[in-house]
Amino acid sequence: MELITRFFREPEQSYFLFGPRGTGKSTWLKMRHDDALFIDLLAPEVFREYAARPERLRDVVYAAGSERTIVIDEIQKLPVLLDVVHQLMEEHKGRRFIMTGSSARKLKRSGVDLLAGRAAIKTMHPFMAGELGEGFNLKDALRNGMVPLILNAPEPKEALMAYISLLYLREEVQLEGLIRNIGAFSRFLEAVSFSHGSILTVANVSRECQVERKTVEGYLSILDDLLLSFRVPVFTRKAKRRLSVHPKFYLFDTGVFTALRPKGPLDNASQIHGPALEGLVAQHLRAWCSHRANGCRLFFWRTRSGLEVDFVLYGEDTFWAIEVKNSETIHPKMLNSLLAFKKDYPQAGCLLLYMGKERLMQKGILCMPCNTFLMALMPDISIQEAAGA
Repeated sequence: MELITRFFREPEQSYFLFGPRGTGKSTWLKMRHDDALFIDLLAPEVFREYAARPERLRDVVYAAGSERTIVIDEIQKLPVLLDVVHQLMEEHKGRRFIMTGSSARKLKRSGVDLLAGRAAIKTMHPFMAGELGEGFNLKDALRNGMVPLILNAPEPKEALMAYISLLYLREEVQLEGLIRNIGAFSRFLEAVSFSHGSILTVANVSRECQVERKTVEGYLSILDDLLLSFRVPVFTRKAKRRLSVHPKFYLFDTGVFTALRPKGPLDNASQIHGPALEGLVAQHLRAWCSHRANGCRLFFWRTRSGLEVDFVLYGEDTFWAIEVKNSETIHPKMLNSLLAFKKDYPQAGCLLLYMGKERLMQKGILCMPCNTFLMALMPDISIQEAAGA
């Protein structure tokens, strides 16, 4: 697959670029900064040199000159280098560093302050449909996800399984010594996949994978730190009803979800396809918010009585409620939650995404094909423009 232009826009200042493995951080930086000084801490010999003598970074940077951009790949492997980076930035205010990372765990554990605000914090997400253009296929995305490393592989399905087992079970988890029992963690990954797109109940996950609740909470923390999962909080501004208080849980990519989710004769296809579709929309909306960098945040809405809107986008210039249905037809009851939300928040736009092919207006709510919306969703346009409303 040819190199694809990403929506990501970097700041002019020094910055951290976080993102799960395989999302294209290094590839993008090498395209963007082909004349930069690259320090790849994944290379064993490079890691050994800097681990033995972190101050070596100062010598290398001095030799490169003050105008050259310095990229340190996978900075979490040697957090001590941030002390040297801090000193070098203080010596020359115009010197620019870009530091990538696929895990925030070691940085948090080492107590570093991420350069005391001297560097911005940015995120590289999986592909958005708009980046792929005509290369985007909704069915393939639901099956294999949107991680560039997977989509570039000759056999995406096999690459996806290798991605999970080799990168995250072996390299990130086992080799970093984050857990003692790799079997228990593997069972946990399968069990937690059932919570994708729903409110996470730790007790249920603990019972399913047969490990203690405290251990499950630790495993969930590992997923968050490795950027493998995210939570969507409840929208509570000026609430007029009693609402749920617990966030919803998502694995960061729908392909990871479908690979981890156990399947068998007793599994209904909709139990997998529905959460997969919702997760795909979630990761797109999350990336859209991140790329726009205007303070817009992603929420969901759920009342104690069971009414639920999958997503609420709220920001200075954005207020939309979005429901996702894994159905090719629209039934009137599918609109109930959006109608209830609209009653409480008449200022909000409402949108229902479904698997059909027609744009419809039902009870004042726009219903449009999910594929069309995802293809139109780009950081430089609003939700209203993407919906064609």
